[in-house]
Amino acid sequence: MKTVVELGSVVDSQDFLGDLGAMAVRKDGSVARITRKEVEHVARLARLELTEDEKERMTAQLDSILGYIDKLNGLDTSRVEPTTTVIPMVSVMREDGVRPSLTQEEALANAPDREDVFFRVPRIIED
Repeated sequence: MKTVVELGSVVDSQDFLGDLGAMAVRKDGSVARITRKEVEHVARLARLELTEDEKERMTAQLDSILGYIDKLNGLDTSRVEPTTTVIPMVSVMREDGVRPSLTQEEALANAPDREDVFFRVPRIIED
């Protein structure tokens, strides 16, 4: 299977996605959720140049994030209603209504420059 990843470039989807079936084991015996190789691959796709320290830090941070997502995926959410926001949304805008407004003369009274019934402003678009 081929996947287009950038204009004119076609790569094998296995190369694009990496070896998702492979598991990396840390020194403490736990299983890493993301490998350094995958971090390097994502950095390359994002056109980021990471130092060795940054690669190590990103690997640890992304592994921690993925671990938290694993915890969330383990929760029973079958009785939780889908929401678009976690807090109630209330409109702070007032209702529209017809009310008296300024006359043209009142609106133009403090205009620094005017022409007839229009505000005159400096030209900002060049020919």
